[in-house]
Amino acid sequence: MHAHCLLWVLREALPRASRLGILSNLANPLQSDYLRTAQESARTLKWQLRTYDVRTQGDLAGAFAAMQKDRMDAMFLMPDAWFFPHREEIVALARRHRLPAIYGNSAFPDLGALLTYGANLDDMSDRAATYVDKLLKGAKPADLLVELPAKFDFVVNAKTARELGLTLPQSILLRATRVIE
Repeated sequence: MHAHCLLWVLREALPRASRLGILSNLANPLQSDYLRTAQESARTLKWQLRTYDVRTQGDLAGAFAAMQKDRMDAMFLMPDAWFFPHREEIVALARRHRLPAIYGNSAFPDLGALLTYGANLDDMSDRAATYVDKLLKGAKPADLLVELPAKFDFVVNAKTARELGLTLPQSILLRATRVIE
């Protein structure tokens, strides 16, 4: 479902775009199911899709050069922990190649990411601290409920949109939980 939401937002933000590059790490066995969901959503949303598999940091620049050569109109970063430590480089490459992109967590917007929608990482950290506190006070792990993220953010980087020459629809700006000017 998360991939569908991200691609739907990207489609609404870029209604004239037709070619979508998906940056993935297919070395992660969980990526194939998520990619299948993203491919189905992309077809529904009428995206022409191409996947760019990145397994090492050295693959990043080549993947973005290939997206530019293939004239991708936008990029979707598949959620994968491998990308997290490389997030600054990924956002910088997307901006350098003038590739509008959407990312799936709140660690990307202040780096210059155009669009992000995902769980608020600060809220998740606070909630994890509550779990640790309960454990330190003697709670048994088996007695604690598993919680899903409760707070999600949709951040639009208007500064990056201007740099890319994009005018985002008002509907996107109005739904944002935060707009970076």
